[in-house]
Amino acid sequence: MVSFFFFLFGIVIGSFLNVCISRIPGGLSIVSPGSRCPRCLTPIKAYDNVPILGWLWLRGKCRSCALPISPMYPLIELLTGILFVCCYLTFDISQATFKWLFFVCLIIVLTVTDLRVRMLPDAVNWPGFGLGLGLAAFIPIDDGAAFFLSVRLLHRVLPAWVLGLTDALLGAAFGSLLLLGASVLYKIFRGREGMGLGDVKMMAMVGAFVGLRGAFLTILLGTLLGSVLGAAIIVALYAAGWKQDVAKRAARRGLGKPGELRWAVVSKYQLPLGTFLGIAALLVVFFVESPLVAYLPHWR
Repeated sequence: MVSFFFFLFGIVIGSFLNVCISRIPGGLSIVSPGSRCPRCLTPIKAYDNVPILGWLWLRGKCRSCALPISPMYPLIELLTGILFVCCYLTFDISQATFKWLFFVCLIIVLTVTDLRVRMLPDAVNWPGFGLGLGLAAFIPIDDGAAFFLSVRLLHRVLPAWVLGLTDALLGAAFGSLLLLGASVLYKIFRGREGMGLGDVKMMAMVGAFVGLRGAFLTILLGTLLGSVLGAAIIVALYAAGWKQDVAKRAARRGLGKPGELRWAVVSKYQLPLGTFLGIAALLVVFFVESPLVAYLPHWR
């Protein structure tokens, strides 16, 4: 029953996250006006706005003008519900559970927004960063970096809230500066932007929640996912004939062979690093920050 409650709570929150994902990139209010069709502007009735089910009984179309409704909406609601249940099953009912519920919401908004419009909004990153710092003072990060530094440098153990806040600041600084350094080096050697500052700000937010170790693992896993899946996506786009018409028109103008031109275009396909970092951050939360990890050596 508790899991079912978390799922219901999650799909309701997921409905609100859909609003954030749709409106924040355009600088629109997430409070008003209420949900409405973007074409006919007809307000969506309360009974049509039920998470997941509303999309199903509308058959994915606006009741008034039959404009197709993206399946993104029920999928985000379902994903949020599932991740909320995962938070409960991983951390039980505790302060940490609610901390990670907030984190899951932030990551979903950033991950999907970057996938859709290649943007990681400051309106999500900076409030998330502040929230991560504030929560770290009350729910310390199990990282150990601040404890080690306090013992080695100050020869005493600082209060728990100071250690938690320090761990959050160390994680934010490490995650953001590491990506910033990589971005600067990429631009120096390749002569073009490799990533936007949105990724740097996102890692400051993630680091404030997961600490230095978690930030390092997030970047490691995120870049690995980005490399493997990114290469697969580029090969798939080339095999599917993406931008084939563009390459043929360029070839007729004597700019090169169609295959070479198409590969040149496909290879510059912009991959959403923030999406991969978001997926990696969730993996870190559920498989590194999880209290169950402490018992893994005893499982046989």
